[in-house]
Amino acid sequence: MEKLARKDVQALTPYMSARRLGGSGDVWLNANESPFNNEYTINGAGLNRYSTCQPEELIRAYAEYAGVRPEQVLTSRGADESIELLVRTFCETGEDSILFCPPTYGMYSISAETAGVARKTVPLTDFWQLNLPEIEKNLDTVKLVFVCSPNNPTGNLIDRNDIEALLEMTAGRALVVMDEAYIDFCPEASTVDLLVRYPNLAILRTLSKAFALAGLRCGFTLANQQIIQLMQKVIAPYPVPVPVTEIACQALNEAGLARMKYQVLDLNANRAYLQAGLSMLSGVEVFDGYGNYLLVKFPDAELLFSALWDHGIILRRSPIEGCIRISVGNREECEKTLTFIRQQLA
Repeated sequence: MEKLARKDVQALTPYMSARRLGGSGDVWLNANESPFNNEYTINGAGLNRYSTCQPEELIRAYAEYAGVRPEQVLTSRGADESIELLVRTFCETGEDSILFCPPTYGMYSISAETAGVARKTVPLTDFWQLNLPEIEKNLDTVKLVFVCSPNNPTGNLIDRNDIEALLEMTAGRALVVMDEAYIDFCPEASTVDLLVRYPNLAILRTLSKAFALAGLRCGFTLANQQIIQLMQKVIAPYPVPVPVTEIACQALNEAGLARMKYQVLDLNANRAYLQAGLSMLSGVEVFDGYGNYLLVKFPDAELLFSALWDHGIILRRSPIEGCIRISVGNREECEKTLTFIRQQLA
């Protein structure tokens, strides 16, 4: 059967999500999930009918939360589907390219590769910022430039002035796709206000992180109306299950938003606790993080990672040499992780 598959699929290495990597333990800080398991009620009525492609109540609720107009919002099965939709909408197979700046989220590459679209990379600078001169040199054939801020796995914010310079540079040539999966932990850094000035800007959002709904698979694209209309041409007929709409709307109502903001404050406090505690350890470098995770460099990261794994504390290996990415959990999980690391490095 394998030889019947497309050659690029045969050669593809799939994205290794936290669940695919597995593990066994009682502290799971490897997938940037929220530790809060919030309760929701599901009506269950109307499940015999197909869902609306773009449920009006959900679109309206997220538009109000994000500060945009409903016609600037598209909802999808997580932000991952948004990435795929953008590639399918704007890139011609065998002709166009995407560009992204590693180290960053791996699904940009996977989505392009599975669609037969070429990939260009311009690594981030030593300070994990955009290398604008090199990006400009590589824009030929590029239709989409993906930028993640806060960046996964580094955790840093991309310089606002550089983002605007990139938007100017790509005007009329390519879309800049800002991945804001973690922006709810630092909303003041969002680029949503730039939508008014730059028609070539698209923004990815999700309910998976700050809203503690990773299992719901509900994401959004924010962009000008023309981009949204084009994406609606290629999206599946019924992408949003009825229960997803029900739960997402509850998460976005007044009470749901208040709860999310309170939980974000709690997680940001836990991140600061982890950062302070790890920074006190000899030989350890903790990089500033603005999402619900921290990138940490250890003297022997692989040895420590294996010890944590065997002890039931499941973290995430980083592609950055000597580093481990640690998701921010509840205070008990953070304390247990920090205590074990202290013991190992003593």
